[in-house]
Amino acid sequence: MLEHLTKETFKQKVFDFEENKDWKFAGNKPCLIDFYADWCGPCKAIAPVLEELSKDYEGKIDIYKVDTEVERELAGMFGVQSIPSLLFVPSEGQPQMAQGALPKESLKKAFEDVLKVSLD
Repeated sequence: MLEHLTKETFKQKVFDFEENKDWKFAGNKPCLIDFYADWCGPCKAIAPVLEELSKDYEGKIDIYKVDTEVERELAGMFGVQSIPSLLFVPSEGQPQMAQGALPKESLKKAFEDVLKVSLD
């Protein structure tokens, strides 16, 4: 099940940007954050793929959604200018942003390469 993040839940589950200047991941497992908007066609196209992946990788990766129309501060903080934008957040190290509705296989590859998580 995909979880929608607000500024407050983002600070609890991903990164408390008001407390920390340097990146410090607050979660207990890697995550993917989908920055989207309801009116965005490619965002709607990738939504079922992310839903499917959240089931496939349940317990290994958290998948969150951030509505850029509502959470403008979060979108601005990550420099989101086009949507969908996908933020891959590993347990260790810096997060990486990807733009556009990536196909399922590309997302799985990024899970392995960036998040160090596979289905095996």
